[in-house]
Amino acid sequence: MMHKKTLLILIVFCLGTVLFAQTPLIDSTHMPNAVRFLPAPPEKGSAAFDYDQAQYRWGMEQRKDSARLSMAVGDAVWSVDNICHIFGETLGITLSEANTPAIYKMLVTGLLTTDQAGKLPKNHYMRTRPYVFYDEPTIYPGDEAWLRTNGSYPSGHTILGWSAALLLTEVAPDRSDVILARGFEYGQSRVIAGYHWQSDVDAGRLVASAAVARLHADKRFLKLMKKARKEYRKLTR
Repeated sequence: MMHKKTLLILIVFCLGTVLFAQTPLIDSTHMPNAVRFLPAPPEKGSAAFDYDQAQYRWGMEQRKDSARLSMAVGDAVWSVDNICHIFGETLGITLSEANTPAIYKMLVTGLLTTDQAGKLPKNHYMRTRPYVFYDEPTIYPGDEAWLRTNGSYPSGHTILGWSAALLLTEVAPDRSDVILARGFEYGQSRVIAGYHWQSDVDAGRLVASAAVARLHADKRFLKLMKKARKEYRKLTR
């Protein structure tokens, strides 16, 4: 019989797959190209790579903290519904298609679109992930096999989490500090998990910021954001 936790993870993953199968507002060729505006990932033997290695060891130490380990495991689940759960706890409201349809639609559309910005640099650099480099296990083994063939730079999870933080800060400016703090930790979870170097995560935040800025030049998205902000005000007044 399948373990309940395993079944839940599979369900959430499937939900995320369905969501990300939709059409983005802007495709990858029309998003900011990180290959042109960011430096290449650090080379072996450089001071920057030494820092990446030091942060990998930092991540291993963080696993000894059971609460932080649990957060990192939860953050590894890739889906918009999981993002809604994470940031809904931060906001103190239930973010879902049923409870907050306008915010949910804005997030699904926005995150699907900002995700496009990571494709070109990932495919261009095809950087080896730290768990592969060290041949050591991660804290979320279910993703290890397929992510061996997926570039590490920039971090796609970080693009997802930091984009969500920026978008929800616009929806709920009164909660901006806690939203951004959680978004930052979401990225750091990838270092703790062993799936990304620190420079991958740092680059992911920059790519997300550029992607969100580009998203705000789209009139269709601005209409979605306006409805999301209105919905939040009604929920919290």
